[in-house]
Amino acid sequence: MKATWLAFIGVFVAGCAATGSAPVSERLQSAKKTAAKPRAVAKEPDWRPEIYTVQKGDTLYSIALEHGMDYRELAEANGVEDVNVIHVGRQLRLKPAAQAALTVPLKAAPAVEGRPIGGDLPSVKNAPKPLKLAYSEKAVAQLEGQSAAVAAPKSEPAPAPAKLAKAEPRPAEFARESSGDDDQVDWGWPVNGKVIAGFSDSQNGKGVDIAGKAGQPVFASASGKVVYSGSGLRGYGKLIIIKHNKTYLSAYAHNSQILVKEGQAVAKGQEIAEMGDSDADRVKLHFEIRRLGKPVDPAKYLSN
Repeated sequence: MKATWLAFIGVFVAGCAATGSAPVSERLQSAKKTAAKPRAVAKEPDWRPEIYTVQKGDTLYSIALEHGMDYRELAEANGVEDVNVIHVGRQLRLKPAAQAALTVPLKAAPAVEGRPIGGDLPSVKNAPKPLKLAYSEKAVAQLEGQSAAVAAPKSEPAPAPAKLAKAEPRPAEFARESSGDDDQVDWGWPVNGKVIAGFSDSQNGKGVDIAGKAGQPVFASASGKVVYSGSGLRGYGKLIIIKHNKTYLSAYAHNSQILVKEGQAVAKGQEIAEMGDSDADRVKLHFEIRRLGKPVDPAKYLSN
């Protein structure tokens, strides 16, 4: 009876080994692989219009933010000379119109009577003026010397090739946003602190509010280029906007100090500001992620 019981236990243990759960090490490796995968975020088509008409209360900065653009490129593409002045009713192109191929003209040649400007001109040589000399042996020798010089002209260097006129730089243009790599951004939390206000679709809930201490470091949530740095957007205080690619922007508001400049490239995790309460009721960071200018919930992009 004892031998039968021991045999039963041996069969049961062997069955558990064959059909039981994987070892702990294998499960940890599987969990790491699963955690490494980026969160799937639903893709949306580009909702932005070709033309935007300026409304009351708009600024060039706010229009650029709401449409996911660099305000300087928006100004240049529309011929706006003063970025601080924009009139109600003006139409701004948000996307480039179709353009013809650029041709590089040759430098125009000087106009010649009977020939168009830019045409091929024959080389012209100045003929020697005839000399009138009294007959003498000296005069004959002088004329013979001139004839010998004409018979054996000096070789002339080959004409230099025509130079192409330098193409004038075009205004900055906005390429249509594309999917694919532009939807893959390596995001991280911009500051350490407690989230005191979450995302909503209301006017004041376009991002998340994170509490902290005055002077606390604020970090770039992802690598990109600073496209705005200042206090020109009402309700944001001292604000930084970073453009990460054609699709995504991130915004960092209510700072006490700004440590980066417009046009500067920044890396993920780089300190860009110090937390403050500019244009806010308390010390906090208001953080936004915008896809094609439209605010999205940062919680869907940031890891816990």
